[in-house]
Amino acid sequence: MLVLRSSPASPFGRKVKIAASLLGLSERIQIVDADTMSPEDSIRQQNPLGKIPALVLENGEALYDSRVIVEYLDFLAGGGRIYPAGEARFMALREQALADGIMDAALLQVYEGRFRPDDKHEPKWVTHQAGKVERGLAYAESHLSTPADTLHIGHIALACALGYLDLRFAGRWRETHPKLVAWLADFEARVPAFAKTKVTA
Repeated sequence: MLVLRSSPASPFGRKVKIAASLLGLSERIQIVDADTMSPEDSIRQQNPLGKIPALVLENGEALYDSRVIVEYLDFLAGGGRIYPAGEARFMALREQALADGIMDAALLQVYEGRFRPDDKHEPKWVTHQAGKVERGLAYAESHLSTPADTLHIGHIALACALGYLDLRFAGRWRETHPKLVAWLADFEARVPAFAKTKVTA
């Protein structure tokens, strides 16, 4: 049995869970919550960076981060399932990189509010990260890769990024990105794991 160390709200962990579902591997993975802030949690031994997600293999070795884990799961499923062949692979990887960057910038904004007292918040830093999110959304809106018969890793990552913005930023992105709203609705209708991995707090 593989063990996925993550947390319910992690968008990167959600990416792994959705990929596992699409690849038919969910039943082979046990999900164990991790507390990245606790020195006592074994996540720091499984990933020296103490970050999630991490996938513990049956031999005790661990893989991290989400990009490595998802590619490993695709390998287990026979390869080429959520990664296009040829040059299209790099376009899908670029879409994943963009979505992962949106998630990173959103997380940094959340952490600024969570770990610093109000009088220590750095507005320039928050604005800097918010700008990354907005530029990323604008690019995604104008360069949408519509899922055809086969969903790829870029689609999964983008859906998780938008879901995280719904969770932590009250879905404000929806007001100015109608094409992304429609895109996400289509993704959710086609991928039951998206609703199954949704958290509300």
